Amino acid sequence: MNTFLPNPGERIVNVEVDSDSVAAHLADGRIISVPLVWFPRLLHATAEQRANWSISGGGYGIHWADIDEDISAHGLLRGVPAAVPRRQGAA
Repeated sequence: MNTFLPNPGERIVNVEVDSDSVAAHLADGRIISVPLVWFPRLLHATAEQRANWSISGGGYGIHWADIDEDISAHGLLRGVPAAVPRRQGAA
């Protein structure tokens, strides 16, 4: 069985979002920055919507209520972009 056990140093303590990227500041001092193109909802959101984030999941996630977007520290550390839903009827 493969179980994910979070590392306390990987807790998110702050977030910065601009028109190009999102950066998560971790408790252990690392800053993980990824391009917004990885997260289409954030990319197409207004600056006000991007600024309305909260730390969630006990410190291991970021939530944007206005656009229903969630990003985990684990996903950022693994370099995993958001899954893009396939269009119905696409092969």
